[in-house]
Amino acid sequence: MLSMKNPQAILSWKAPLRPYKKKAGRVLRFYLAITLLLSLIIYFIGDKILLIPVWAVVFLFYILTITPPPTIDNIITKFGVETGGITIRWESFSYFYLSSRFNYKMITLVGHPPYNPHVYLILPNDKEKQKKLLDIFTKKLIYKQKPHHDLVEKATSLFLSLVPDDSEEEVVNEKKVSPPVPPLPQKDAPNESLLRRMLLNKPPTP
Repeated sequence: MLSMKNPQAILSWKAPLRPYKKKAGRVLRFYLAITLLLSLIIYFIGDKILLIPVWAVVFLFYILTITPPPTIDNIITKFGVETGGITIRWESFSYFYLSSRFNYKMITLVGHPPYNPHVYLILPNDKEKQKKLLDIFTKKLIYKQKPHHDLVEKATSLFLSLVPDDSEEEVVNEKKVSPPVPPLPQKDAPNESLLRRMLLNKPPTP
């Protein structure tokens, strides 16, 4: 009986669909503040129809921020990359570069111009798999240490850098010194003053 495993697969691993870090509290207030600010600017300019895409984009960012991504299968084959059930041939990519976000190491595959489509792959936690994966990509594609980012990527990076980090608030709370706990009364301990009076009133021994 033939195995159902992909005979052309070189390396496979499971990883989240996108980098994710749980955020709450201040993030919601940040999104509301940004949306209200942009809405006021657009309202006074006069193009009120632009309020709809602004609220839609901010709502999308908020959903992506608070919703954990699903775990997908990533497979490197002899002919291309398969991620999330979509197969892309090596010929479709122009180069790749490495980056990190939310403590995730990531490989970004960039397609050919003029559209330059991007494919994001989160690296596995296994160091051996990471090394083997990089060896495969360096043999197949050009590596760029400082890639060119378009306007959309720059705007997205700038917006994500402005999002407050709740982890800083958690660290501050953890560093707060808790009030000292008063010592429990010792019920079985003898009263020192009572013991002294008893010794002083004790008649002398013959």
